[in-house]
Amino acid sequence: MNDIQLYLAPFQGITSNVYREIYTQHFDGIDKLFTAFFSSIHKWKIPPAKSIELAQTHHHGVRVIPQILSKDADEMLRFAQICADKGFEEINWNLGCPFPRVAHKKRGSGMLPYPEMVQEILDRLMPCMPVKFSIKCRLGYESPEEIQALLPVFAQFPLSELIVHARIGKQLYKGPVDLTTFEKIADKVASPLIYNGDIFSPDEFLSIQQRFQQINRWMLGRGLLTNPFLPATIKGIPLPEEPKILIRKFVDDLYFAYRHKMNDRLQSINVMKEMWSYLALSFDNPTKVFGKIKKCKSFDTYEDTVNLVFEKYQWMGSGGKR
Repeated sequence: MNDIQLYLAPFQGITSNVYREIYTQHFDGIDKLFTAFFSSIHKWKIPPAKSIELAQTHHHGVRVIPQILSKDADEMLRFAQICADKGFEEINWNLGCPFPRVAHKKRGSGMLPYPEMVQEILDRLMPCMPVKFSIKCRLGYESPEEIQALLPVFAQFPLSELIVHARIGKQLYKGPVDLTTFEKIADKVASPLIYNGDIFSPDEFLSIQQRFQQINRWMLGRGLLTNPFLPATIKGIPLPEEPKILIRKFVDDLYFAYRHKMNDRLQSINVMKEMWSYLALSFDNPTKVFGKIKKCKSFDTYEDTVNLVFEKYQWMGSGGKR
């Protein structure tokens, strides 16, 4: 499976530059890393708190793709030029965010029912785009049929990639992925097509891959956050004899990296809780594991709880419960 390319999906509040750096330090198999979305780029200089996310174009040799959430072509061009000046080769437009506070403003997946808006933005944007430009979207917001009206719009422009999460926005992350609709569009997409949605295990990957054999680029999200070894397992990269030991080292390194970044503020524990809400699912009793982590309110309590989790509970990898 050496020709397969695997991408890390962006997760607001989780896949920060700290996570990307520590993750790629410990695990193999990922070919691209996407930042969580940027928005409100009103000036040519991004505030320091946000610009740290653009401090590195690569993490341990893996390319970083900045993502923007916007419905303003001028803002997007401003962001693209900022990224180009920092050495990035590509940016990604978020047309997939499903959360109502975003979608109700006709941003993210909330723009998908309005192909004329997408057309207008791309008409203004693409002739001036200084870097490669890709789009991440869903099948629609209200209906999976909405993507049918978008494909002719996308086909007019030299998109570097089109990443499609096989759900509609209103589903959020609930319910099954819609492989039937994805199959209908798979051969109609003019740009390189990337599949995204519900790949939690190597078996699930193989099942979807067999259905879409023309696709060799795949985006992993919650499945990777649950089992950081998932990309390596999919690609057949050998795992260490004791995977749980490396998982523990990853968790500890990530924790201390966040403490350092946040100057030992307790907020770093809250960031780790977000990460643990997924990682706990790879243990044999995820409800108890996350329940214990969730209660932590001090560094000492958190560290003691992590020790207890790794001593008491079995790490199952992709075999854990979801």
